[in-house]
Amino acid sequence: MSTADLPSPNLAELSFEQALEQLERIVSELESGQAPLERSIDIYARGAELKAHCEAKLQAARLRVEKIVVGAGGDALRVDLAEFS
Repeated sequence: MSTADLPSPNLAELSFEQALEQLERIVSELESGQAPLERSIDIYARGAELKAHCEAKLQAARLRVEKIVVGAGGDALRVDLAEFS
């Protein structure tokens, strides 16, 4: 896998799932120890970008869920998800 093998190099275009899939492939390749040093550095850098992208997507989703949670009676309730972390 090269950085050219990774679809959508523009992070803004990647869904959380796409970014996570790429990140998992990078981790597997790095853990295998088979990549040359320069390639390892390049894909490590891409992995760091993907990790940040995934964290931002998760934070945005968390904030959306925090804003509105529908209760059993259909009433909108504000819930602080930090209580469940």
